[in-house]
Amino acid sequence: MTTRIFQDSQEFENIDFSELKLPTGDYEDCIFSKCTFTNCNLRGSNFGDCEFVDCDLSMVNLTDATLRSIRFKRCKMLGVKFESCNGLLFSVGFEQCQLDLSSFHMLTLAKTEFQECRLLEVDFSNADLTSAVFHQCDLSGAVFLQSNLEKSDFRTAVHYSIDPELNRMKKARFSMDGLGGLLGKYNLNLD
Repeated sequence: MTTRIFQDSQEFENIDFSELKLPTGDYEDCIFSKCTFTNCNLRGSNFGDCEFVDCDLSMVNLTDATLRSIRFKRCKMLGVKFESCNGLLFSVGFEQCQLDLSSFHMLTLAKTEFQECRLLEVDFSNADLTSAVFHQCDLSGAVFLQSNLEKSDFRTAVHYSIDPELNRMKKARFSMDGLGGLLGKYNLNLD
């Protein structure tokens, strides 16, 4: 049996955890700056009130990991399956992150903020995105299917394609320029 560690208010900088394994444990109020987690196994670790800045977390394994009040800033997070996380207390925010090919399938993301993120081909199917904010985000190829988008803000998002008939969208906010992303399936010419 592996011993769990506890880290509180620690700063980790310029560490390549793809070579030096991050021990399974509980990390509270920690800052990870310019660290590499590519293909790392963070299975079962708990992160609370932590911040990841300028990190590469592409293809990281988050199975049964807890992410509570986590901020990601300028991180590269390609192909991350967030739905494998422990859904209890799941709370994240993203600023200037690259999340291409990641998946939030069936996750509760109410009030989650995506600020200036690239979300190419991200899977939001069956996710609860109530009151989520997509500020200046590129949603090219993102999948919204049976998603709860009520009160979500897409006013400054671009390149999304959302079928209002296949998603809950009451009081969601869109700009006039974004109407094409809602009417795409009708093959209309909007001027």
